[in-house]
Amino acid sequence: MPPNQVDTIYPCPFSKGYGIPIRQAWLLLKIFFIYRFISASLFVMLFFFRFGPRGLDAHDAQLYQFTSLAYLGISLLNAPFIFRRLASYNRLAQLFIFTDIVFITVLMHASGGVTSGVGGLLAISIAAAGLLIGGRCALLFAALASLAVLAEEVYDMQTHAFNANSLNYSGLLGITFFAIALISLILAQRVEQSTSLAQRHAQTIVRLEELNRYIIQHLQSGIMIVDAQQFIVLSNYSALRLLGVGASPTHLADVSDMLQQAFLLWNENPEQDFAIIQLADGEEIQVRFSLLLVENERLHMLLFEDISLYNQRLQQSKLASLGRLTASIAHEIRNPLSAISHAGQLLSEAAELKPEDLRLTRIIQTHCQRVNSIIEDILKLSRRNPSQKQKVVLNQWLAAYVQEQNLCHAGSEQIFDLVCEQAELNAYIDPGHLKQILDNLCANALKYGKPESGGIKLAAGMENGQPCIRVIDNGPGIDNEGLQHLFEPFFTTSRQGTGLGLYISKELAELNQAELSYAKYRNKSCFSLLLSNADNVVIEI
Repeated sequence: MPPNQVDTIYPCPFSKGYGIPIRQAWLLLKIFFIYRFISASLFVMLFFFRFGPRGLDAHDAQLYQFTSLAYLGISLLNAPFIFRRLASYNRLAQLFIFTDIVFITVLMHASGGVTSGVGGLLAISIAAAGLLIGGRCALLFAALASLAVLAEEVYDMQTHAFNANSLNYSGLLGITFFAIALISLILAQRVEQSTSLAQRHAQTIVRLEELNRYIIQHLQSGIMIVDAQQFIVLSNYSALRLLGVGASPTHLADVSDMLQQAFLLWNENPEQDFAIIQLADGEEIQVRFSLLLVENERLHMLLFEDISLYNQRLQQSKLASLGRLTASIAHEIRNPLSAISHAGQLLSEAAELKPEDLRLTRIIQTHCQRVNSIIEDILKLSRRNPSQKQKVVLNQWLAAYVQEQNLCHAGSEQIFDLVCEQAELNAYIDPGHLKQILDNLCANALKYGKPESGGIKLAAGMENGQPCIRVIDNGPGIDNEGLQHLFEPFFTTSRQGTGLGLYISKELAELNQAELSYAKYRNKSCFSLLLSNADNVVIEI
C-alpha cells in the first residue's frame, strides 16, 4: 500500500499534495512545543527577574505579565495532548501557530511595539508553519502574522500610545514573513519528495527481496548460505528436501558431518570446490562450494543437486551424441545393405541354383531384413517427431486397437482381451505415440508372454486420478538384474531383438508426460502406462 495512504498525514486541508510521514510530523511538533515552552518561560523570567537596563514590559507591565503567564500556561496545558496524542495533529499544529501569532503580537505591543524586536519571533513561528503544515495554510498564517503586526502598528498610531514611527519596518517584517513561509514551504516540499522517494525505493527493495526469496525457495537446485562460523543464514526448500532435513538447521554440523568436513577441506583448498556427500539414508548428493562477498561480509554458498539427476542428464547427453552417431552410421550402412539384399534376391532367382545355394540366399535375405529393422529403430531415435497431444477416449480407442491386433494375428483367435474398469476414460496424449508404445508392449508380450498359456490382457482404469493402461501376459516376468537395465537402449535378452523397443517406448511416454513402468500385477508380468488425465488438462486451441 502506498505510504501516503497510511503513513502520511495532510495538515493543511487546502493542499492535498503536501503530506508528512506520521512519525516525522509528531516529532517536529514535539520539538516546536519544546521551543514554545522555553520561549514562554523566558518571557516570564525576563519579567520577574528584570534583566537588562530596560525591561520588555516598559510600555504596559500588567498586560505583559498577564500575556506571558497565559502563554506559559497554555503551553503547559498542551503537553499531554502532544505526548499522548489526545487530539489530532492538524488541530494541534494550527492551534500552536495561531496562538503564537496572538500572544507574540500582544507581547510585542506590551514591550513597546515593533521596535522592541519581539515581533521577530513570529518569523520562527511562520517557518514552523511551513514545516509543520505547509501548503497554502502556511501562506495563510504568514498573512495573519503580517496583518497582526500592521494592525498593532496602526493601533499605536491611532492611540498615540508611544512614538510609532516604524510603519516601514512593520511592512518589511510582513514581507519577511511571506518570504520565510515560501522558503520553508519549498524546503518542506523537497523533504517530502525526498521522503516519498526514499519510501518508494524502500518498497522496491522489499519487493525485490521478496521476489528473490521466492525464486530461491522454488529453485530445483538446493541452495544454502553459510557464514564464516558455519552458521546457516539461508536455505531453500530444495536443499532441505535433498538433505532429508525436516526443520531448518542452524549450523552446518547439524546437517551432516561429512558435509562439514567437505566445507572445511574447501576452505583449506579452494580449488577443491566439488564434493559428493553420502547422507544417513545412503543417498548421495552433489555439493559445490563458492564464495560470496556481501557488504564486506564473507559468506559461502553451497549448491546441492541430486546425483541421480546429474547422472541422468549426463546419460541423456551421451545418448544424444550416440543417437546422432548411430543415425549417421545407419545411413551409411543402409546403402550397401540394399545392394546386398538386391544381389541376394537376384541370385535366388537363378534357374541353375542348387538347393544348398538357395538356402544360403534365404539366409542372406533374412539377415538383411533383420539389419534393416535395426536401422529403422535407430533412425526412429534420431528423427522423433514432436508430440501432438490431444484428448483420446481410451474406451473407444483401445477397443479399435485390440480389434486391429486380433485381426493382425488371425492365426489364433482372441489373443488380446480388453477390460475397461471405468465407463469413460479420457487421456491427453499423441494417438500415434500411444499406438507405437502399445505396439512395442504387445510385441514383447507375444514374444515373451507365452500367449499359448492364455490371452494377453489390456486393462484400462484409473490410478491416483490418472488413466492407466496395463499390458498383462503369462510370461515368467523379468528378473532383478534385467529390471536394472530394462529401459536402457540396446538391452535385450533375445538374440534376435534390437533392444530399442522399450527404450523408445519410455522416451515416447516421457515426451507425452506419461510414465511407463514394469511391476508384477496380481502375480503376473505387467507393463503399466500412466497417462495424463484430459479432464484435468487445459487444452490450448
